[in-house]
Parts: sequence; C-alpha cells; structure tokens
Amino acid sequence: MTEKRNDFDENAYNPAFEWGFLAPKHWGTWLVVFLGLPLALTPHKVKLKLATKIARALTKRPSRTINNAWVNFALCFPDLSKKEREQLLEKTLVTAGTFLLSFASLSLRSQKWLVNNTTVNGLEHIQSTLDSGDNAILLVPHSWGIDIPAVYFASQGLPVSAMAKRQKNPVMDWLMHRQRVQYGGRVYERDNGIKPFIKSVRDGYLGYYLPDQDHGREHSIFVDFFNTPKATLPGLGKLSKVSRAKIIPVFSIFDAETGKFVIDIYPPWDDYPSKDEHHDTRRMNAFIEQAVIKTPEQYMWILKFLNTPKDPDSTYSPYHDPKLWIKGYTR
Repeated sequence: MTEKRNDFDENAYNPAFEWGFLAPKHWGTWLVVFLGLPLALTPHKVKLKLATKIARALTKRPSRTINNAWVNFALCFPDLSKKEREQLLEKTLVTAGTFLLSFASLSLRSQKWLVNNTTVNGLEHIQSTLDSGDNAILLVPHSWGIDIPAVYFASQGLPVSAMAKRQKNPVMDWLMHRQRVQYGGRVYERDNGIKPFIKSVRDGYLGYYLPDQDHGREHSIFVDFFNTPKATLPGLGKLSKVSRAKIIPVFSIFDAETGKFVIDIYPPWDDYPSKDEHHDTRRMNAFIEQAVIKTPEQYMWILKFLNTPKDPDSTYSPYHDPKLWIKGYTR
C-alpha cells in the first residue's frame, strides 16, 4: 500500500470555513455559487450558447475590463483590422464565459471526468526531469484555464506548489482554495514572500509560477512583449538558480467548442539561467508570445499587462488613453 503524501505546511495558505461566511453580507455570493453549480452540470452546448449571448451583449456596452482587452489588442496586434480585433474580442469573451460557467465542474465532477476531458501533450518532459533528480518550476502564463494543469497534475499524484493572491471576497477565496488543493498540493500567499515556495521546490514539489502580470516599476525591468516595452518580473532566472530547478514552460487551453482541456508542456530550458538577466527575461516573454499567438483567445487580455510606462517620469497608462479605447467606452 502506498503511503499518502502529507502536503500540510504551516507556512502555506490554509483558509478554513468560518461561520461568518453565512452572514447576510455574503448571501449574494452564496446565491451566485448555488446558481452556478447547476449551470456547471448543464450540457456544454447550452453553456456555449449562453456564453456567446453574454459576450455579444458585453461588447455592445463595454466595461473597463472589456476596454483593457481592446487596448491590449491595439498595442500587441497593431496590424489587426478593427473587424479582426472585434472578432478576437468576442472569441476571447466566449472562451472566458464558457470556462467560467464550467469552472465549478472541477469540484463537482470526479477525478475520472477530469482525466477523460484533459489532453496532455509533453508530460514526459516533467517526468524525465523528476526522474533525473532535478527540481522543476513550471512557467505558466495567464490563460483562462490557468488552474487546470495544477489540479490535473495533483490528481495524478504529482506534488504541486503554487503562489496565489488572497481574494477580496473571503467566501470565494475559501471555495477557490478548496478546489485548487482538492487532490493535494500547497498554495502560498504571495504577500508573505517567496522563501516558503522556494523551500517547497527544493523539497521536490513542482513549482507553479505565474510571472506575466505587471507588478510595477519597483519589481520589474522593461523587456519587449509583442514589440511593446513591458514591465516584467526578472526573477525567474534567480528563482531557478536558488531552487536548483529546471524551468518547464506550460500553456493551458480550454476549448470552448468542446468544453475540454488541453495542457501543452514544453521541453525544459537548457542554458538557463544565463549571465544576462535581460536576455533571460526576454526568453520568458518570447515563450509567452509563441504560446499565445497560436490561440490568442486563451490569454487573459482583460489584465493590465502594459500599465507601467517605461519613462520613470511619466504617469501615462495606455488604459487611460481615449485614443486607444473601444467605441462606446467611457470612464
């Protein structure tokens, strides 16, 4: 009989249910949850049809979130026509909406369902790295299905360690955490520092690292991202070195047409880190570009990836520039 691995770590984020979650101020959240549960179990075609209608309605009266995506398209894909950007926006929103309507399936469905609905390409890259005695950090960009690889790997008995930001809504925070660690693994709160995460990687856990958001000038260097200077976290090389870990790029895809997941795992990087921090950081952005360009609707374009200006004396943000806004958007 195989001994079950104990994933508990007192330094990890381990939120527990609180009776205060049942207070009236949280009833709206519970209503959304209880409405979402049956939706997650409805036939996929129904969810796809509903998500398509919602996406088209959202583009007619664009919110700040929709405008963020539009501005990102303008900066990252300047050669796309207005019609092509509109098509990409709708496809992105349909993908996001269908995934969100299906999100609770990870908790409601069985492990067998997850395996049967997930195609994994390149799992041998992780297995060979672990078999050789090396540690591994997975480089995972912000696609809609970003949680899927971690949950899937944990369901297959692989130890996974991730960092996450605590959600403002404590009920949703608790529910999302339960879903993420339902098959085991650890989650560390980002605000508490990176040392516990590094230790877990050294202990043999697969590090789950999401480095592509804009965290501001103080923590970043400027490296091209789709030909636009982007404030990018430069620490992946250092993290690889101190964790004594190989970097394995991973990209998660949710097929809105079928409702199935695809996990693409790429070979571990050789000659990494180098002695050039800028080169290493650009290599990371180049991978994200290559993965995203194949299926751009998968990326979370609603995030402000390009918010920080390169000029340290500038307060400019492209998301506040009316010249780049989508038609119909007002602040």
